[in-house]
Amino acid sequence: MYKIMIADDEGIVIDALRFIIKKNFGDSCLIESAKTGRSVIELAENFRPDIALMDIHMPGINGIEAMKEIQKNNKNIIFIVVSAYDKFDYAKEAISLGVMDYVNKPIDKKVIVSLLKKAMEKVDIEKMKRSNELLIKEKLETVIPIIESGMIYSVLFQENYTEEAENFKNLLGIKEDDGYMMVIEYGDTDEGGHLTNAIGASVRLQSNYIRLREMVKEFFPGIVGPMMANAVIVFVPCIDESARNEYEERVEIIENARKMIHKLEKDIDAQFRVGIGSVKKLDEADLSYAEAVNALRHTTGSVAHIKDFTVKSRYEDDYPIQIERKLFDLVQRGDTSGTVSEANCFFDWMVNRYADAIMDIKLKVLEFILRAETISFESGGSTYRFESRHDYLTILSDIKNYEELRSWFLSKIREATRNVSGNKEKTSISLVEKAKAFIDSNYSNDISLDEVSREINISPYYFSKLFKEETGGNFIDYVTTVRMEKAKELLSTTNKSMKEICCEVGYSDPNYFSRSFKKNVGITPTEYKEENNVQSM
Repeated sequence: MYKIMIADDEGIVIDALRFIIKKNFGDSCLIESAKTGRSVIELAENFRPDIALMDIHMPGINGIEAMKEIQKNNKNIIFIVVSAYDKFDYAKEAISLGVMDYVNKPIDKKVIVSLLKKAMEKVDIEKMKRSNELLIKEKLETVIPIIESGMIYSVLFQENYTEEAENFKNLLGIKEDDGYMMVIEYGDTDEGGHLTNAIGASVRLQSNYIRLREMVKEFFPGIVGPMMANAVIVFVPCIDESARNEYEERVEIIENARKMIHKLEKDIDAQFRVGIGSVKKLDEADLSYAEAVNALRHTTGSVAHIKDFTVKSRYEDDYPIQIERKLFDLVQRGDTSGTVSEANCFFDWMVNRYADAIMDIKLKVLEFILRAETISFESGGSTYRFESRHDYLTILSDIKNYEELRSWFLSKIREATRNVSGNKEKTSISLVEKAKAFIDSNYSNDISLDEVSREINISPYYFSKLFKEETGGNFIDYVTTVRMEKAKELLSTTNKSMKEICCEVGYSDPNYFSRSFKKNVGITPTEYKEENNVQSM
C-alpha cells in the first residue's frame, strides 16, 4: 500500500491525478489531497505520505516552502513537482530539495504513471532497507545480551581474557580501555544491609530480566551480565580517572545509582542495593568487581562506592603491580620466557628502588617463588613434598649479592613455570595415550567418542579438543586408521573371508567396509589381498 498526497489549488487537477492513479494502480494506493500550503503541511504530518505530487504555486505558503517544512518530519518522502511554472529558479530550488522530477502542466498521463512507478520502486527499496535494518537490529537485540554475558563471565573468571578482550571490545563497540564494575543485588526486603529471600527474588525476577537490563542501561551505558544468584553484574567503560575529576565523577555515579534503584523498585517488585568498584584497566576489571562486593559488605545503605570506605587496600605509589600481576598470569599459562622477562623487570625495580634493603628483597623473592610453586602444584600432575623447600632459608642466608639472588630467583621461577607447562603437557599426553590404548583394544567393537571420554573420565567436548591438539586428527579418523591397519594385516597374513575380517575390525556391513577401505587405502580389500599375494591354505 502506497500513500500518495496530491497538493494543488485546482480541484480539476486533483480529480484528474486521482483518476489516473486509481485507474492504473487500483487499491494499492491511499490518496489524500490539499489545496493550500498550510493544509498540505498539516496533512503531511498526519497522513505521512510516501509520495507527494506537489504544485509550486498555491495560496499562502508556496509549494517550495511547504516541501521544506514537510521534509523536517518526513525525510524519506518522494516529491514529484507538477506545475504550470517552468521557471528555471523554481526547478533549481526543487531539485536542491531532492525532488525526484519536475513535470510541467498540462498533465501527460503516461509521464505521471511512469514517474509514479519509479517513485513506488524507490519506496519499496527504502521499505525493504528499513525492514532489513530492523531485522538486523532485532537479531542484535537477541545476540548482544549473550555477548555481554560472555564478557562478564570472562572478566570474572579470566578465561582466555587477554586474548578475548579486544574481540569483546570490537563486538560491543567499546572504545575505552578502562571501566568500573557494579554489583546490583536484589531481594524481598532490606534488613540493615541484608536482602532477604535472595533465591525467591531471583526466581521471581527472571521474567523481568529484560526490563531490568533496559533500566540499567538508561542510567549507565554499560555491559550488563546475566542474573547470577540474586545479583546482576555490570561493567561500565569510562576514561581513566587521572583524566577527569574523580570526586565529581564518583558523586555523579552514586546519584545515578540511587535514581536507578528508585526506578527499579518502582517498576519491579523487589528491593535493590548497588556496590561500585573503582576504575581499572579492562584486564583488571575483576579487581573492581571484588571492590564492588566489598563495598556492599561494609555498608547498610542502598548504594556503596569503594572509594567512600577505608577498607580498600592500596600499594605504594610506584609499586609495579602491573608487572607483578602479569608475571603470575604468565606463570599460570606456563609461558617460561615471558615469566622470566617480567621477573627480571620486577627484580630491577626492587634493586633500583631499595638498593640498601637486601633482606626485604630476599623476602619478596621468597614470596614470589612460593606463589609460583603453589600455582605450579595447583596446575596438577605433581606430588606435594613437605620437605621440598627445607634449604630455601639457608640458600637465601648464604647469598651475599644481588646477582646471586637474581640468578636463584629466576631459576626457581623458571622451574615453576616449566612445571606448569610440563604438567599440562603430561596430563594431556597421558589422557590421549590412555584413549589410544582403549581404542587399540576395542576397535573391533562399535566404540563412540562418548564411550572413550567416559573411559578416561573427561567430557566428550574436552576430549575431542584435546585429542585433536595432541594427534593432529580427530577421533573418528584415528579409529578408522587403526581399523584399516588391522584390516590390511589380516588381508595380507590370513585366509579369512572378507566377512570375517569386516567383523573383526568393527564393521557390520561388508559393503560399507569395502567402500571405507578403498577411500582410505586407495584400492578395494580384494585388490589389496591379491597384490599382497596371500596363498590359499
